Amino acid sequence: MSEPRVLHTVTPVWHSLPISRRVGKAVHLKMEALQPVGSFKIRGIGRLCQNAVAEGARHFVSSSGGNAGVAAAYAGRELGVRTTVFVFSGVPETAKQRMEEYGAEVVMAGPSWQEAHEAASQVAQREGAFYVHPFDHPDIWAGHSTLVDEFVAGGLRPGLIVVAVGGGGLLTGLMQGLDRHGLAKTKILTVETHGTESFFAARAAGHLVRLPRINSVAKTLGAAQVASQAFDQATLHDIESVVVSDEQALAACRQFALDHRVLVEPAAGAALAAAYEQLGAVARAEDVLVIVCGGVGIALKDDTFAYAPRDPD
Repeated sequence: MSEPRVLHTVTPVWHSLPISRRVGKAVHLKMEALQPVGSFKIRGIGRLCQNAVAEGARHFVSSSGGNAGVAAAYAGRELGVRTTVFVFSGVPETAKQRMEEYGAEVVMAGPSWQEAHEAASQVAQREGAFYVHPFDHPDIWAGHSTLVDEFVAGGLRPGLIVVAVGGGGLLTGLMQGLDRHGLAKTKILTVETHGTESFFAARAAGHLVRLPRINSVAKTLGAAQVASQAFDQATLHDIESVVVSDEQALAACRQFALDHRVLVEPAAGAALAAAYEQLGAVARAEDVLVIVCGGVGIALKDDTFAYAPRDPD
């Protein structure tokens, strides 16, 4: 029997000489921006969609305005499954075009991801389709955890891992991967922007917190409430959380493009800002791994970056 096809790419780990020299310590980068869809999302969503097809799914329905929708559309194309992505107002034409290029039907639904999520859920239930959640599913977490397998196989066991948090899917997968390799004690620094800090707020309150609104350029971090699995599992790990400004995230994106010739969106810029500015645990660590989550929300205009709203990661 043939092995199931893997939709994601094994991404490289780069030793960042520019950042290492800047901060005086070893900084490595897990380059998820080099995935075929531009972000880590294809790891988890690809696995979720593959398992759904194995169980008979013939129609994917997703809710997204960016990375998750593009990953679902790509998975649908590669697996030969009809895909519908519900997006929200303000989603730029470039994002919708990317989904359509992969063969997905794009449907507008409401002013925010929450409305798109509700509309997609209703349609999936009514039509018997499989709902592809952007971040809250065990198959998604298992898929994201494979990035840990890769850097451990390469011999890297960092003292600190820096990761941006939106809905918590990537963080949950990271923690599960560390557990699998006996690295549960590895320090994690989570980063959000002001206006998206649902995980930071939950940790401060000791319970899940729903933000009244999302107010940040880093829209891919804009889950009003982090997934309960991420919050619960975080209590078993050594985690520090920091919040950065939009300006810090954008400055890191620009500097990263100069240093490494790669464009990333503000979600990745938030994690990079912690490294560039030695925030929180970065200042105390000897060796650092930054998860460069990537993202499709990137454009160039007059030699500056133009960023547009996206769905929560």
